[in-house]
Amino acid sequence: MKITIYTDGSSRGNPGPGGWAAILITENEVIELGGAEDHTTNNRMELMGAIKGLKEIGPHMHVEEVEVCTDSEYVKKGITEWINGWKAKGWKNSLKKDVLNRDLWEELDHEEARLKEAGINMKWTYVPGHAGVALNERADVIATSCADSVIEKGATNLQLYRGPKVHYEYL
Repeated sequence: MKITIYTDGSSRGNPGPGGWAAILITENEVIELGGAEDHTTNNRMELMGAIKGLKEIGPHMHVEEVEVCTDSEYVKKGITEWINGWKAKGWKNSLKKDVLNRDLWEELDHEEARLKEAGINMKWTYVPGHAGVALNERADVIATSCADSVIEKGATNLQLYRGPKVHYEYL
């Protein structure tokens, strides 16, 4: 089975209140996830969306391939191009400065390694943001609604979907 995950992150101010989203699509099911933090950055929320999406995948799901679709070049390039160099250099970037968001990069790296060790093929795909890709747009709505819920000091009125793929309105 293949799982496709659309992720997004948002912050109202950078730093400021933030939200993340992940939408997992399997052959038969769709799972929407979202969360918020009081004081964060957009990049941290982009990373959290990917981390939370991958964490949702358990051994009971019998997955062969995971494709993570993100509108964050920071996330895609970080996990596919930069991370091995950062680790080799003691988590220093090309300017010999500490890598920002190291804690989340390590967590994302751990989740990807966990899935690869289970024999799951990983693919990371960049999708342009705000370009009419329905699932990316839905992830953006979830992430920004979660960020706004922090500002409003309450739960968002947004309902997250978990159910049959055939009933999911954004496909």
